[in-house]
Amino acid sequence: MKIGILSRNKDLYSTDRLVKAAQERGHEVKVIDPLLCYMNITSHRPSIYLKGVALEGYNAIIPRIGASITFFGTAVVRQFEMMEVYSLNESVAITRSRDKLRSLQLLARKGIGMPVTGFAHSTIYTKDLIALVHGAPLVIKLLEGTQGIGVVLAESLQVAESVIEAFRGLKANILVQEFIKEANAKDIRCFVVGNKVVAAMIREGKEGNFRSNIHQGGTAHKVKISPEERSTAIRAAKLMGLNVAGVDLLRSNHGPLVMEVNSSPGLRGIETTTGINVAQMIIEFIEKNARLGKTKTKGQG
Repeated sequence: MKIGILSRNKDLYSTDRLVKAAQERGHEVKVIDPLLCYMNITSHRPSIYLKGVALEGYNAIIPRIGASITFFGTAVVRQFEMMEVYSLNESVAITRSRDKLRSLQLLARKGIGMPVTGFAHSTIYTKDLIALVHGAPLVIKLLEGTQGIGVVLAESLQVAESVIEAFRGLKANILVQEFIKEANAKDIRCFVVGNKVVAAMIREGKEGNFRSNIHQGGTAHKVKISPEERSTAIRAAKLMGLNVAGVDLLRSNHGPLVMEVNSSPGLRGIETTTGINVAQMIIEFIEKNARLGKTKTKGQG
C-alpha cells in the first residue's frame, strides 16, 4: 500500500513511529506537510500538489493534524476524501472532535458521562453560570486550549468570577466545568483503535498542579481499566466518528466521565508507559479497512 502521513514534522515521535511501523510491514510511506499542499478543487478531477508534484496513487492517509492548523489541515484531508483516498480519521470527525463545545453536546445527547459543564457568552449572569456547575472550586477552559494550556482551577467564587470576566474581556470562548475532587489530579488516557481500547495509562499531575497532562510535568503508568471505562471510551470515539482516538476519562463517584476526545493522540506517552506497539496496531487497522472510496463522507462534511 501507499500511505501518506499528514504531519508538519517528520521527526516527531508519533510521525516517526508510524513511518517505521508502515515500512516494517512493507508499505510505501510519505510524510506530507499539509500546510505546503495546494489543491485544484475541480468537479471531475480534484487533485492535490506538493512542490509541483501531484499527490497520486495513495491508498490511505493518516492525518496528524495539530489544533493550530485544523482549518487548512482538514481541508487537505477533505480533498483526499474527494479523491476517494481512505482517511484513517475523516475530516468531519476531526473537526467535530476539535470543537470542544460541539463534542460535549454530542456526548451529552447520547447520555455519556461527563463533568457538569456550562457555557455562556455574556458575563451578566456569571454567578448563575458558576452555580450551574455546583459552584467553586470549578475548572475554566479555553475552547481553543490544548495539552492543558488554557485550563484554570478557580478555588473560590471570587477567583472564578475574575477569571471568567478576564477571558471574556479578551473575547475568548470558555467552558466552565464541575471540579471532580475525587479524581485526585489523575485522568486515564484510553487509546482507541477501531472498536477496541488497545492501551490505557493513568496520568497524574505534578504536586500542586491539578492538570495531569504529561506536557505539564505529569507522570504516567499503565492501568487496568474497568469494563465501564472501556465501553465509555469506545462509545465516545465512535460518536465523534473517529477510528483512532485518545479518550481522556476521570474516575468519579458516579462512574467514568469523559473530559476530551483527541483525534491526533500522541504515541510517545502511551507506548513508553505501556510497552504496547500502538503504531503497528494502527497500520494493521488500515490494512484491514482501507479501500478505494470507503470514506463515508467523501469530503461532503
